[in-house]
Amino acid sequence: MTEAVLTGRLGPGVTADKALKAAATLWFLVATLGQWIFVFYVLAYYGPLILQGGLEALSETQLPNGFVRGDTPGNVAVAAHLFLAVVIIGGGSLQLIPQVRARFPNFHRRLGRIYILTAVTSSIAGIYIIWMRGSIGDMLQHVAITLDGVLIIIFAGIAIRYAIARDIKTHRRWALRLFMVASGVWFFRIGFMGWVFLTGGVGIDFESFTGPFLSIWTFGQFLLPLAVLEIYLRSKDRAGAAGRMAMAAGLFALTIAMSIGIYAATTSIWLPKL
Repeated sequence: MTEAVLTGRLGPGVTADKALKAAATLWFLVATLGQWIFVFYVLAYYGPLILQGGLEALSETQLPNGFVRGDTPGNVAVAAHLFLAVVIIGGGSLQLIPQVRARFPNFHRRLGRIYILTAVTSSIAGIYIIWMRGSIGDMLQHVAITLDGVLIIIFAGIAIRYAIARDIKTHRRWALRLFMVASGVWFFRIGFMGWVFLTGGVGIDFESFTGPFLSIWTFGQFLLPLAVLEIYLRSKDRAGAAGRMAMAAGLFALTIAMSIGIYAATTSIWLPKL
């Protein structure tokens, strides 16, 4: 270390650490930007509709079975699922910013409680909608969405457990896992639109909203981010310099792919509706 300082050169381990940190920071910044664009879209599009026309206004959207006359519990579940997503997608990134945790600990704790309650409630509402209300897609997609909801509930419980036990390091790791699975609804949209942008929609039947790509991606929307997180954590903890550099390169590549999906979703779905 002394020689590195005297010569002005950093060792491979230090360089790898800096590269991995830079890659993770860039990924997080791009993801946060994309999620807040989605939050703005939900508020700006669905908010005025429901405020002016009530739950019946959901029939004017492209949501499958968005409004069903006579099914008040189901209509409420759909509206709740929509607006709870604002808290989940918008609040999740705030919880992960170190400066917010350090400077505003009370805000962090209170938002964390709201975030977990919202994520669990939204998951229950989503599972209810899928199995009791019906939705587009096939049975495999319904199973994937249900699995995502179950993982959200489980990860939320584990994150709370370690927070109560004051095991902050473990709590933060489970909070990261919760963030990944709770962001599935957003990952699905950017992954779907990125795929359509790059391939024109190979493996997708747009009329029935089924096909090989959708069968894979409904699981991939939460399993892929979760897998990337686990590999990142292990690379950070245990990998040598080469392993950390490889992880950094992988994160940079995933950030580019994510950026394409954000651009495609923003310009093709979200902005045109506003």
